Amino acid sequence: MVKHIILWTLNPELSDEEKNTVKAGIKAGLEGLLGKVPGLIDIKVHISGRLDTSNCDVMLDSTLTSFEALKAYAVHPAHVEVADNKVRPYTVQRTCLDFETD
Repeated sequence: MVKHIILWTLNPELSDEEKNTVKAGIKAGLEGLLGKVPGLIDIKVHISGRLDTSNCDVMLDSTLTSFEALKAYAVHPAHVEVADNKVRPYTVQRTCLDFETD
């Protein structure tokens, strides 16, 4: 299995209300991919409970069956649509950690 972890920082020019709306949209969009993207076996987006010690706003924690499934997920039309419409327009930084698990 492969873990795919993403941390995003939202555009600081967004108001708190806009940030909350954007975070909810990212969560709904990405979590809605479960069952639509082959090889995606778990996906959670963390948008609340952020402590002041954090330096990012949103976390994606997903699990895929293999590295090949991760590569297919990256270009899957449903994922690309969420990324292009709900994530990329509102984020200024992305950090990714992909790794294999037992």
